[in-house]
Order: sequence, then structure tokens, then C-alpha cells
Amino acid sequence: MTRILIADDHPLFRLALAQAVRSLIDDAVVTEADGFDAVRAALIAQPDIDLVLLDLHMPGSHGLMGLVALRTEFPTVAVVMISAHDDPLVIRRALTYGAAGFVPKRTGLADLQSALRAVLACEFALPAALLDDSESHANAQDTLLAARLASLSPQQLRVLGLVAEGLLNKQIADRLDIRERTVKAHMSAVFERLGVRSRTQASLLLRALDIHDPSRSLINE
Repeated sequence: MTRILIADDHPLFRLALAQAVRSLIDDAVVTEADGFDAVRAALIAQPDIDLVLLDLHMPGSHGLMGLVALRTEFPTVAVVMISAHDDPLVIRRALTYGAAGFVPKRTGLADLQSALRAVLACEFALPAALLDDSESHANAQDTLLAARLASLSPQQLRVLGLVAEGLLNKQIADRLDIRERTVKAHMSAVFERLGVRSRTQASLLLRALDIHDPSRSLINE
């Protein structure tokens, strides 16, 4: 039995993905989530989920930060990014930060199913045009930041995310139901491992993981 979590805030797209999964895998058990908190809750409740299909712009995930958080907290679960983006730079960065594959939303059914087969066979799933692209390799900055973020514990990463949202130590402690001195200890460890000296520098590093959503721009125009 294969368990797959589809994480996207668009109901129709979740439906299309679920149909594609079930047409490929007869015994697939499909769970859906429309926000990042729901994704975490589903993975905690169902630790035997095999694969997450994660929208790059899932509400609450802040671009690639959501991918990093899932790979840190649930390292045995494969995560494939789904996005309206098909920029090789964005795809390359997703792979650097731990994605098992990347599927543009415009991908046809046959290619989507091929991507799912690849990931479930423990292979990378990439758009065909990127497979032989010499420009698709990670740059040094992303590689270094990915390694540093991977050294953080799940709780340290959550603290860092809340710092990036502008919360103070007391607010973070209340949000995570921990003591303020514990927050301070986490921040000291985070600063050391990221090689930064202030909350501002730490926040700037995380903002580099946020990726502009072209579909939202079209809606707002």
C-alpha cells in the first residue's frame, strides 16, 4: 500500500493530482492538505506516508522553507515540489534543499505519472528538459546554506522561522509552548550554526528561500 499526501491550496488541482495518483497506483491511499500546518499534522498522524507532493507556494511554507522544514522533521518522507514555476534555477534550488523531484503544474498526465514512478523507485523526478542541463547544478551559496540548515533540529528551525516572521522571544515561547530561556538557547545555537550574529542576518538568510509566485501576480494585476 502506497500512502501519498497531496499538499496544495487549490481544490481542483488536488483533485487532478489525486486522480493521477489513483490511476497509476491501484492501492494508493491519498491524503490532502490545504496549508502547511495541515501537512505537518498529517505527517505526525500518519508517519507511514511515503511521499508528499508539495506546492512550492503552499500557504505557511514560505517557498523553499517549507521543504527544508519537512526534510528536517520527517527525513524519511520523500518530497516532490509541484509549482507553476519551470525555471531551471528554481528547480535546481529545490533539489539542493532536499526535494526528490520537481513537477511543473503544466505537466501532462503521462509525464506526471512517470515522475511519480521515478520517485517511488527512489529516483529523482525532473522535467525532461533539465535532465541534461549543465546549468542545473547547485551553486555554492545554496549548497552551503542547505548544509547549515540541515544541521538544525526541527525545533531550532521552527524558532528560526518565527524569528523571520518578526516575533520576539516571548512571543515565540508562547507560540511553541516553551520557556523563553529555551528560545534564547535555541537562538544561540542557530546563530552559531548559520554563521550569523543577529536576528536580522538570520532572517535575511531565510528570505532567500522565499520564491515569488507568478500565479499570484497574475491574480493581483
